[in-house]
Amino acid sequence: MTLYLVRHPQPDVAAGLCYGASDVPVTEAELARVHAGLALPRDLPVYSSPLRRCAMLAERLAPGRVTLDARLAEMDFGAWELLPWSDIPRADVDAWAADLLHYRPGGAENVLDVARRVQAFVADLRAPSAVVVCHAGTVRLLAALHGGAPLEQAALDAARMPHRIGYGQLVVLGV
Repeated sequence: MTLYLVRHPQPDVAAGLCYGASDVPVTEAELARVHAGLALPRDLPVYSSPLRRCAMLAERLAPGRVTLDARLAEMDFGAWELLPWSDIPRADVDAWAADLLHYRPGGAENVLDVARRVQAFVADLRAPSAVVVCHAGTVRLLAALHGGAPLEQAALDAARMPHRIGYGQLVVLGV
């Protein structure tokens, strides 16, 4: 199976804002920029996070053929959502860094929760290839799961991945 993973366009939000599961807007210009820069195989199934920063791009890629799947959504940061990272108590961020797998930022999901739902999405895929429009955290998890490590190790590997996944970036995985 080949997965064409596309990170969503840059959202129209203030710099330094925590916005995992929040449905933040994206500008028309940014959607057009990312769409124009993508070269993807035609006629593949297209799956997308239901958050509009993903779903709007997916709909441009495959009008009327997008399957929205909540398992592809970014991590829910709970009470941290839409706060500037600088307003989140340093002790809370440090607690998360000390226990990446189990700590629940803002009282919501932890990395292991997200890994479980992303793993379930992959297990349900039946097409030999697909386009997946999602989030940086989801791309990291899909890449880590691709390596075949046990779920907890893959989740930890994804949380520790040092490289940045750019807005609109395409990552191709042979699963």
